[in-house]
Amino acid sequence: MADIDGGSTAAASRREPAPRKRADARRNEATLLDAAAAAFVASSVDVPVREIAARAGVGVGTIYRHFPTRADLIVAVYRHQVEACAEAGPTLLATVGTPHAALAQWIDLFVDFLVTKHGLAEALQSDNAAFQTLHTYFLDRLVPVCAQLLEAAAVAGEIRTDLSAVELMRGVGNLCIGAADPRYDARRMVEILIAGLSLR
Repeated sequence: MADIDGGSTAAASRREPAPRKRADARRNEATLLDAAAAAFVASSVDVPVREIAARAGVGVGTIYRHFPTRADLIVAVYRHQVEACAEAGPTLLATVGTPHAALAQWIDLFVDFLVTKHGLAEALQSDNAAFQTLHTYFLDRLVPVCAQLLEAAAVAGEIRTDLSAVELMRGVGNLCIGAADPRYDARRMVEILIAGLSLR
């Protein structure tokens, strides 16, 4: 029997595992990048590669195969965190009870990203060419998501309408600057900010 491409079903079945391998590779890379992000927050971007490997449950060689230099790893962690935050916005808007609640949950994820970003800050401010486009990438991906959430909550009559996405994100970012100080609860301050947007 032939498949729709004109080949045999046996040939088609031999081709099936490839997409699964690609999906596995993506999951493995995501696990590695999550482990690297956690290590950066805990110990700075200078954390030994062996510690990242231990967190991810892989060998050091696996990390170097994916990311030959530390700069490659830092850029990948940054982009991975941005993409996770960007993709969460529409999902939360579609699944959480109200737009305001979706916005609050997304801002909580944004705070998680900012904590990671602050761990990367010193490296990102270097002259390394690999880092020069990351801020623009961050704005291009996250500002529209935040704007979509704000607009949905405003249309629903849940929040004030005189705040832009950039203003909110900058305000949250400023509140997170002292997050490394155990005497300062940045997340609580951000929660107060988001609650203050509510009209209810």
